[in-house]
Amino acid sequence: MDFDRIKEKLGILADAAKYDVSCSSSGSKRKNTSKGLGDSSGMGICHSYTQDGRCVSLLKILLTNHCIFDCAYCVTRRSNDIKRAAFKVQEVVDLTINFYRRNYIEGLFLSSGIFKSPDHTMERLIQVAKKLRKEEYFNGYIHLKSIPGASDELMREAGLYADRLSVNIEIPTKSGLKLLAPEKNHEDFIKPMKKVKNEIIQYKEESKLIKSTPKYAPAGQSTQMIVGATGESDRDIMYSSAFFYKNYNMKRVYYSGYVPISNDPRLPALNTQVPMLRENRLYQTDWLMRFYGFDIRELLNNDFQYLDMEIDPKLSWALRNRQLFPVDINKVDKQLLLRIPGVGLKSVNKIINARKFRKLNWEHLKKIGIAFNRAKYFVTCDSREKELRDLSSENLKSIILQNSQSKFRKDLSNQLSLF
Repeated sequence: MDFDRIKEKLGILADAAKYDVSCSSSGSKRKNTSKGLGDSSGMGICHSYTQDGRCVSLLKILLTNHCIFDCAYCVTRRSNDIKRAAFKVQEVVDLTINFYRRNYIEGLFLSSGIFKSPDHTMERLIQVAKKLRKEEYFNGYIHLKSIPGASDELMREAGLYADRLSVNIEIPTKSGLKLLAPEKNHEDFIKPMKKVKNEIIQYKEESKLIKSTPKYAPAGQSTQMIVGATGESDRDIMYSSAFFYKNYNMKRVYYSGYVPISNDPRLPALNTQVPMLRENRLYQTDWLMRFYGFDIRELLNNDFQYLDMEIDPKLSWALRNRQLFPVDINKVDKQLLLRIPGVGLKSVNKIINARKFRKLNWEHLKKIGIAFNRAKYFVTCDSREKELRDLSSENLKSIILQNSQSKFRKDLSNQLSLF
C-alpha cells in the first residue's frame, strides 16, 4: 500500500465530505509538530448518535469526488477546478478496519460523487459495506449515502449491510432543483426513499413472525437540504420536511446552510455563508414539529413565511397566540404544557409527576428547571398572578429579549469572576 498516496486521498476525500451534515464533523486541525501527544489533523473523523443515544465516532469520507453532474451548488460538480481522487473499494475497507483497531472510530460514513452512472456508484458503495460485514466481520455502525436514481435491487441490498441509508434531497423544491441542477430529476431522489421506506416496513412485519429475518437499515433513513442556495422561504423548507417525515418515515432531516463556492449567476451573491442562526431556527422548528405536537402550519404559513431570528419559534408562536395564555400550570393538559415558552420536554414530565402530589408554585417551577424569564409571562400557578398580560406582543417580546440579554451578561460576569 502506498501510504503517502492513501494519505493524500484521505485528505482530499475527507475534506469533500465535510459539506454533508448528516453527522457532525470534529472540525479540529491541531497538528502535532513537536513530538507531543496526539494529532487532530481533520482527516474526516465525525460523530453521530445511535438509536440508544450513544455518541459514536465515524470515518467520514467520499468514495470519490469525481462526478458526472454539474450542480451549481456542489463543490464536486464536474466543471469545478479541484483536485480529484478516488478510493479503491479495498482501500476504504482497510482504512476502516485499521482505524477501528486503533480505536479512532466506531464506524463508517461513506458517500460519493456519481461516476459513470448511479447504479455503478451504488454498487461500489455496497461492495465496501459487504466486504466489511462478510469478510472482516465488522459489526460497527455503517451509514451509506444512497445514490439518486439507483435501482430498487441495489437499494434493497444496501439496507442489508448498512445501519442507516440516506438520500440527500439537496434543494427543498422541484423548481429550485430544476434551476440549479437541471440534469437531475426530482423523482430520482424520491424513488430510493420510497424503496427504503417499504423495505423497512416489510422487515418489521416479517421480523414479528420470523425472528431470523435479516435486519434492514435498522437506524432508518435520513435526508439533507441545502438552505439559501435558492429563494425558498422557511415555510417552503419546513413544508418539504413535513412531507418527508410523513410520507417516508424519515428519522432526521438535516439543514445545511449554502456555502458560496462559485460565481454562478444562478446562485445568490453572498459574502458569507447562510447564517448559522437560520439553520438553528430551522432545527428548532423541526424539533417542535416532531416532539412537541405542533402542526407545521401553526408555525409557518402564508402570513408568516420566515422564522423570527431574534426569538425561538415556540416563543414566536406564543406571542402570535396570546389569547391562549396564561395557562394554569396545575390544570392544563400535557399538549398545552408543551407549548409554553421556556418549558421543555423533561420539565413537562416533571411538572405532570410533581402536581400529582401537591399544587405547584413559582419556587417549584424554578427548581424543576424551566426557563423562568420566558415562561412566567405565559403561566399562572398560585395566588400570585404575574403582571404584564396586558402588554402588546411586541412590547412583551422586547421585555423578554432584554431579560435574556441581562441574564447572559450576568452569567458571563459570573464566569469571568472565576478567573
